[in-house]
Amino acid sequence: MTQTIDYEQLVNAIGDAVIISDASGAITLWNPAAERMFGFTQSEAMGQSLDLIIPERLRGRHWDGYHKTMATGETRYGHDLLKVPAVDKDGRSMSIAFTVALLHSPQGEVTSIVAIIRDETARFQEDRALRKRIAELEAKAAA
Repeated sequence: MTQTIDYEQLVNAIGDAVIISDASGAITLWNPAAERMFGFTQSEAMGQSLDLIIPERLRGRHWDGYHKTMATGETRYGHDLLKVPAVDKDGRSMSIAFTVALLHSPQGEVTSIVAIIRDETARFQEDRALRKRIAELEAKAAA
């Protein structure tokens, strides 16, 4: 028996942020997990540039890659997890990990990019603290 899937319900229920942006980088979908993660409501995010969550220092690099993906229809982040800094509504730094998928028109042209995003801030901070502690212990052992 084949079950019909309610994709809107799925996107709204999923625990990871799901963000879709069009060819120009304007946000066209912002799920409840994105609201919780970044602090912007759906109405605040819809139609806005992805710059909403991209740290200013990384925007040039981001847009170079974004426009290249839109032009070529190819991305290496469909399978590989990309880990990058982001910012929330209050300007706080975050560490996020995400994959992307490309959406196509019936003619095969790339129309949108979907990002599935997880907040890795706590894990990143724990890893950094552990690496620092290991370095301290190694230095003490070598002395």
